[in-house]
Amino acid sequence: MAPHYKKSGKRWVPCIRKRLTQSALPPSNGFLVIEANGGLNQQRISICDAVAVASLLNATLVSPAFHLNSVWRDSSKFGDIFDEDHFIETLRKHVRVVKELPENVSAQFDHNISSILNMRTKAFSSQSYYLEKVLPKLLELGAVRIAPFSNRLANSVPSNINALRCLANYEALRFSEPIRILADNMVDRMIKKSALTGGKYMSVHLRFEEDMVAFSCCIYDGDWKENIAMENARERGWRGKFRRPGRVINPEANRRNGRCPLAPIEVGMMLRGMGFDNTTSLYVASGKIYNAEKYMTPLRELFPLLQTKETITSPEELAQFKGHSSRLAALDYTVCLRSEAFVMTQGSNFPHFLMGHRRYLYGGHAKTITPDKQKMVLLFDNPDIRWDRFRHLMQDIRRHSESKGFGFRKHSGSIYNLPMPDCMCQQAES
Repeated sequence: MAPHYKKSGKRWVPCIRKRLTQSALPPSNGFLVIEANGGLNQQRISICDAVAVASLLNATLVSPAFHLNSVWRDSSKFGDIFDEDHFIETLRKHVRVVKELPENVSAQFDHNISSILNMRTKAFSSQSYYLEKVLPKLLELGAVRIAPFSNRLANSVPSNINALRCLANYEALRFSEPIRILADNMVDRMIKKSALTGGKYMSVHLRFEEDMVAFSCCIYDGDWKENIAMENARERGWRGKFRRPGRVINPEANRRNGRCPLAPIEVGMMLRGMGFDNTTSLYVASGKIYNAEKYMTPLRELFPLLQTKETITSPEELAQFKGHSSRLAALDYTVCLRSEAFVMTQGSNFPHFLMGHRRYLYGGHAKTITPDKQKMVLLFDNPDIRWDRFRHLMQDIRRHSESKGFGFRKHSGSIYNLPMPDCMCQQAES
């Protein structure tokens, strides 16, 4: 697809505004209250979908509340992570947004959000569901609540609704000023530290935090210490989910099926095999790495120019974000967004969103490496493979990944990963 794209003599550019009609908003039908759950990018999905649903219902959206998740444990409010005034102003001509319920409306529900009827909506509900089921209750009660609200709107909606999702995601949702200031400084420092590569750096999303390793039910050390640590982590985060009768945990099958997070040393071997040497400037985005002192050492030896948010900032700069995983993820997100190439190591909302955002900003094409972990596991676990053969196969995976950087959304695909053609248009090269 990429070669055809280059031969066409045209490039893809954002054109959200062309897809949105501008007219005076009719009187509001009531207030939509939603609760965004999960980490940073799951929250983004909830927020953008809520904007779309508010438009469908002609409702006034109340700035989303964030659920305090047992895994993420972040008490941040909307305005702590995003620029709330910018969000409201950007959407002003399309969707009404208020920071909180007006006093007279709040009083009707005894100033208790949980007293508002919760429309327990199924995941990926259709446009017709909202118009036929939710709208009548909104008109009757003046306010409705949907909690939780992650992935509660179908991907297949009219193009103007998808354009609103893009407007919310790419223009209305910008990070709060403290995040933007530090993130921009981090990007500048990465560029300066990448002198050997002309100011260009790579970013890697490394999913090797304790909760991710625990949830995968994969084995790394295989000793009793790891076993106890993982069982404790699973119980803390998911309270009995992994102990239910009939639940079978098969670590070997998980690994063969590519479901195990890549260990840092595996990421390092993959990248070296793909042709990235020790002069490569690498930014690693992650939460707190499981057993970091042990697992990160070999990756740092392979890539001595490796940086993280902890090494590229001072403790004083980072102190204001400590204990707030979504704000820390926003710093990582910005540095990865501005990198020359991005490497995902595990499917999740972070790379899903980031790939779409990079496509949106960089002419429809994102330099992204998405390894085929099922193939890679066979290579990692083969004691007889020679380095030249491993390197050849890694470079094949790299070429295949880069060819998929450009792509169009299918009918049921996600607008957040593939903003073309709904939110981008072709424009002749100058």
